[in-house]
Amino acid sequence: MSADSSATPGPFTTLICAAELALHVGDPHWVILDCRHDLANPAAGATAYAGGHIPGAQFASIDRDLSDKTAAPDGDFRGRHPLPSRAAFIATLRAWGIDATTQVVAYDAQGGMFAARLWWMLRWVGHAAVAVLDGGLPAWTVAGQAVSTLPETVARAGNISAQTALVATVSPADILANLGSGQRTVIDARAPDRFRGENETLDPVGGHIPGAKNRFFKENLDAQGRFKPAGELRAGFAGLLDDPATAVMQCGSGVTACHNLLALEIAGLPGAALYPGSWSEWCADATRPVARGER
Repeated sequence: MSADSSATPGPFTTLICAAELALHVGDPHWVILDCRHDLANPAAGATAYAGGHIPGAQFASIDRDLSDKTAAPDGDFRGRHPLPSRAAFIATLRAWGIDATTQVVAYDAQGGMFAARLWWMLRWVGHAAVAVLDGGLPAWTVAGQAVSTLPETVARAGNISAQTALVATVSPADILANLGSGQRTVIDARAPDRFRGENETLDPVGGHIPGAKNRFFKENLDAQGRFKPAGELRAGFAGLLDDPATAVMQCGSGVTACHNLLALEIAGLPGAALYPGSWSEWCADATRPVARGER
């Protein structure tokens, strides 16, 4: 259900608007998670949360809660924001008080740039009742809703358990094999300068996966930082992919790629996979080919 649906509320599985969310603040069957973050300043999200958040919201750290930065068992680097194990993520969700029937809402202040990662990860463990607050905290405050600086507590642990994943992932080996087969369409969510290899601050090794196309995640948003209507999103992806089931979304570290995955879901184009390690994992191995410039 999207934010503008007129049907009976719930479950919300893509977007929710501020007015609808306001009706459920304090509802024990709902959990709200603040995903604000700054790639250049990892402490900024927690600081912003302490300064004011949606009442009842708990803080979800991109680095601590939504990533596990340990190396792979073979010692290989897995990217800047590698996924935790499903078991570890389930433990985190339970600590937030999430049950199998809980409606989860994620928000940030960057148009869903980080909240979409949590949206995707809940679907990764089989939980469909998760939505992103359309427009994030700015939309909440523009609507005249209050914020809180009080610390939030969880009354009890949740009982959520891992179910069959609702999403797919691919590995570096899959991407490498695709360079020869061309069976999948790889779409990179990074800004165009990063895609071209011109931003050494965020990407010391610049460029992109050979054959990849570029769809900057901000193209999914309107001037108010809210998702464009489904039809506009479909049109935006029309020239990039023929079949979402054969598409792979990636970015710098598997975070903003989830924004494109959410946009595809809103557009009625489900089925694309995520490359979790994305560019930061790919370019860490000097034997993997790199392309630069426009595509």
